[in-house]
Amino acid sequence: MSSNSKKSIREWAVDDRPREKMIIKGREALSNAELIAILLGSGGKNKSALDLAQDILGKYKNQLTQLSKPGPKELMSIPGIGMAKAVTISAAFELARRRMSESPDKEVKIQSSADAEKVIAPYLRDKTHEEFYMVCLNRANIPVGIHKIGEGGFSSTLVDIRKMFRLALQDMANGILLAHNHPSGNLKPSSNDIDLTKKIQSAAKLLDILLIDHIIIGDHSYYSFIENGLINSDS
Repeated sequence: MSSNSKKSIREWAVDDRPREKMIIKGREALSNAELIAILLGSGGKNKSALDLAQDILGKYKNQLTQLSKPGPKELMSIPGIGMAKAVTISAAFELARRRMSESPDKEVKIQSSADAEKVIAPYLRDKTHEEFYMVCLNRANIPVGIHKIGEGGFSSTLVDIRKMFRLALQDMANGILLAHNHPSGNLKPSSNDIDLTKKIQSAAKLLDILLIDHIIIGDHSYYSFIENGLINSDS
């Protein structure tokens, strides 16, 4: 451990302090702990903001993916983290998720399962419980609406199919994309996942709406029903 960690940040050399270091050297020069220290703003009892940031990272295996999952209440269980600090960290990760879902230059056209994953993953990745989403698409396969249909416990999700198709008709959708997450990391669809997809597929066909895919989102990968032969391409 460096001698700096034993001092208050105010006692460090100017270009070693996280805020000043960002100004002088650029944001890319900062470590994850230094960036989190900036979010924290201050430390706790006998600890600098950087010490506290290192404690937080250590609790989550020094992985930002793991740190992005807990909500403010869980973060507040860490000694030295009050409501303001916990909310600030959660807000930073939520902004990052929303940034990932934006397409500033052009409309996103879903032409493959990989395209679908890029559109929907920011809404589902890092969640600690299951959520179920529907993306409504126009005739050009461009999203015209993204809706959360249901959420449940760690291993099951309640989905209101009537709500789904009410929203799809409101969006004048020509096609729909289904997506949910598996917080366990096991991307294999359950029998309930398969049965639900077949039921939705049948209802969509009656309304002349194309079910283009059902994506299961994990931490670093995804599972496509259509790529694995669980949805007929002419559905």
